Amino acid sequence: MTHTATSIKVVFLGSPTFAVPSLNAMVHSPKIDVPLVITQPDRPAGRGKTLTAPPVKEAALSHGLPILQPETLRDPATVETIRETAPDVLIVVSYGEILRRNVLELAPNGCLNVHPSLLPRYRGSIPIQATILNGDDEGGVSFIKLVKAMDAGPIVHQIPVPLSGDETSGELFDRLSEAAAEALPDVVVNWVDGRIEAREQDHAVASYTRELRKADAQIDWSSRGVDIERHVRAMNPWPRAWSTIAGKRVAIDRVSLISTENVTSAAGTLQTVEGWPAVSTRDGVVRIEKLTPAGKKQMTGQDWLRGTQELVGEVFDSPESAAEPLIFTR
Repeated sequence: MTHTATSIKVVFLGSPTFAVPSLNAMVHSPKIDVPLVITQPDRPAGRGKTLTAPPVKEAALSHGLPILQPETLRDPATVETIRETAPDVLIVVSYGEILRRNVLELAPNGCLNVHPSLLPRYRGSIPIQATILNGDDEGGVSFIKLVKAMDAGPIVHQIPVPLSGDETSGELFDRLSEAAAEALPDVVVNWVDGRIEAREQDHAVASYTRELRKADAQIDWSSRGVDIERHVRAMNPWPRAWSTIAGKRVAIDRVSLISTENVTSAAGTLQTVEGWPAVSTRDGVVRIEKLTPAGKKQMTGQDWLRGTQELVGEVFDSPESAAEPLIFTR
């Protein structure tokens, strides 16, 4: 695996905001040439269902790069275009489709993927949320060589990122996106030039995540307070933690753990603590710092409580049945 040309030819595959810093880093590297960007088709988005381009497309256009937007990489014309481009390596950052073997073999140095966790931990679609839900002390980014099995390829490089313990998924998303972009050009150059030897993952300790659904964001007040606090951060900014009380739905945007003492009121009971709304959990009380009632703007818990004193003593609803785990092993 060696390279002798003056610049490394990269075909970049990516779609969402997470991938944009990585594309920008590729473009700005003097050692890398990006002759082709492949991204998802424009899709309807927002309440008006306006046809909207993926963020990577917008970034590629700003750099004047050629773009392909196939409905699927099974399209023979797309595969042929990649082959004719003759890339040294393919780079995949949150593209949105599992690549088949014929695509993985189009470049002599294979296909490198950027995954926002320290693999083999949290394979699958929501590694950032999983990192917060599990209360980890660090997250990170893994650069792996793609193989047919999901997120199971050999590790080319990893970047640990320490956590403070109060990040939301959105904040960690931004940090990991920038960390990936900062390291990616050097990883690509060293990989293609043969200065990195990939190592196999320990598949025996791998964990997995499943796709996140809006229903998963409902708060289970019978959980431990620390788990509820992590849940709220993990669901921010999407799909946003939520609950209902007296038939009214509210998005819960930030809570804090204020007590781990035994409580006599039922889990989910709304109470007041020093002028703030607080809710009983399995093992204590959490305070609602910020929330967004349906149809209204975000407000502090204190402001919400002033207009809803009649709800004190009522009980927030919890899910009727246990949800399928978001993190699992096999």
